[in-house]
Amino acid sequence: MELYANLLLRYGIFATKFRNSWPRLVCMSKHDIKKVVLAYSGGLDTSIILKWLQTEYGAEVVTFTADLGQGEEIEPARAKALAAGVKPENIFIEDVREEFVRDYVFPMFRANTVYEGQYLLGTSIARPLIAKKQIDIARQTGADAVSHGATGKGNDQVRFELGYYALEPDIHVIAPWREWDFKSREALLDFAEKHQIQIAKDKRGEAPFSVDANLLHSSSEGKVLEDPAVEAPEFVHMRTISPEAAPDEPTIITMDFEGGDPVAIDGVRMSPATLLTRLNQLGHDNGIGRLDLVENRFVGMKSRGVYETPGGTILLAAHRGIESITLDRGSAHLKDELMPRYASLIYNGFWFSPEREMLQAAIDLSQTHVTGQVRVKLYKGNVSVIGRTSPWSLYDQDLVTFEEGRVAYDHRDAAGFIKLNALRLRIQARRDRRAGG
Repeated sequence: MELYANLLLRYGIFATKFRNSWPRLVCMSKHDIKKVVLAYSGGLDTSIILKWLQTEYGAEVVTFTADLGQGEEIEPARAKALAAGVKPENIFIEDVREEFVRDYVFPMFRANTVYEGQYLLGTSIARPLIAKKQIDIARQTGADAVSHGATGKGNDQVRFELGYYALEPDIHVIAPWREWDFKSREALLDFAEKHQIQIAKDKRGEAPFSVDANLLHSSSEGKVLEDPAVEAPEFVHMRTISPEAAPDEPTIITMDFEGGDPVAIDGVRMSPATLLTRLNQLGHDNGIGRLDLVENRFVGMKSRGVYETPGGTILLAAHRGIESITLDRGSAHLKDELMPRYASLIYNGFWFSPEREMLQAAIDLSQTHVTGQVRVKLYKGNVSVIGRTSPWSLYDQDLVTFEEGRVAYDHRDAAGFIKLNALRLRIQARRDRRAGG
């Protein structure tokens, strides 16, 4: 870089504008970094990363642990961080469940978002919130870098870092899995023992698979799941009972929506996180929300994952049910056309991009009258909408009835409608007939 700059100076083309921006083009060295905000779970990998940042960078580490509804105690992370030498004022633990569901999950479900036709994006949608919190803490503590524990093969490294740069364009990012020299799990464990990092007994051997979880879903990947031809063992599933073991009697619930978001179950109003928690329990009890998927990662490879999204699966069906009577055909079909693009933006880490925000504005506008109640039947892994009502319903029984209705609809008008739509088809048929002799 310096040689290139000298050449530019020698030939007189090092413009003032470029020269003034030169410091931003030079990467910070390890010695320049004084404080790092680490996304910290308290697990083995991030505990190793914490110590590695201290030893390799000599930096002061600030830890951020988010309660996203992963179903595990997060307070032990505080004790582990303290034991690793993190100052008490540099340990941040925050319950973000309500913010997660209200500001990320619900906006995504307004679009009926699924990636590659099946995946409800449970991991993808959590990453921008974690990135946002890390940047907030970096500003608060004066940190000059942020760090995460995502590997160099996965999507999460992209999601975290696109979020960081969108919110703080000049932040320095440390991705240990792309930097360190550890070649194996055993090398990581040796580092942990050398630095007296606690190793859970079940971590000493080969883990059967890796798990990521939050209030929306759990995802399991790797090890026993790497062969896509082999059925996932039952012990992989942690959020649902099997459909075969579900009750023989269906569970019927109602869900109320206001402006596209669910607000009540069986007439009881709930906060966003409380409502999703209740849907998760209902889904669990009825074996709903299992998905075995081979997906296309943003980085280019295919991966096999087993996902469980019990509450989200119910919510998706119910939301589409209330939209079916409150959205007109044009709006509904346009939403379905936009959704795959919207899903890819979230999957690929572009939550904070202008195009995602543009799509969100259109989606949110479509939800103005998506208000009413849906009745849903849950039975052995299946979700069925069996009723829907709305004060903004576009469904007119008098128009669709086979009996004589009060609304004037002249059946003869359909003839002209059909002929106009058939005009281009008739012209083409006549041309083809002439060409065929």
